[in-house]
Amino acid sequence: MTIHKEGYRILTFLLIVLVLGVLGANTLVVSSIIGKKIILYGCIGFYFLVLLFFRKPKRSIEINEKFIYAPADGNIVAIEEVGENEFFNEKRIQVSIFMTIFDVHMNSFPFSGEIKYMKYHKGKNLIAFLPKSSQLNEMSSVVIENEKGASVLVRQIAGALARRIVTYPKQGDNVKQGDELGFIKFGSRVDLFIPIGTKINVDLGQRVRGKKSVIAEFADY
Repeated sequence: MTIHKEGYRILTFLLIVLVLGVLGANTLVVSSIIGKKIILYGCIGFYFLVLLFFRKPKRSIEINEKFIYAPADGNIVAIEEVGENEFFNEKRIQVSIFMTIFDVHMNSFPFSGEIKYMKYHKGKNLIAFLPKSSQLNEMSSVVIENEKGASVLVRQIAGALARRIVTYPKQGDNVKQGDELGFIKFGSRVDLFIPIGTKINVDLGQRVRGKKSVIAEFADY
């Protein structure tokens, strides 16, 4: 396991701030040994928690273009038929994955294809498991179309703690199943808008792993 590149600057800055904070508190504020230990261990625990956000596990993927893999780790919080009005303007099956603070926050491509559409949306930072967060929160939408013309919209959604979404591809790029799609710093949800008639392989409340859990199977393979 390594540290994701999105964490380098934040972790370095945070380490400097915490070290200076501990030294300053121990020198100018706290005199007791117990107090100094509390501050030290508290800062170490906080740094470790932030470090967890940016971990990058080494995880292989079994390439299968019939499968729509989970693009993120987390829990399935929604499986429902909805109207997708940003790109498709039609009914789609929405499958939503909520990432807790302890999950890996990098996102991957659920299948291979061409990027047909991309758009970043500014928005609020509501708690990401709320249904309305899919329309109101900061988000980034990416539509991928495979070689047989089937397409899925993948939407990265910020949560209550998240303040920045990173999406790597550009419109027109050809992407490969399992490659990195992007990163949601400190949060928190990924929605998939899948064609009606696609076989869904997950249940509400189920825990899934990016690159490993099969969310659905395309009908035309």
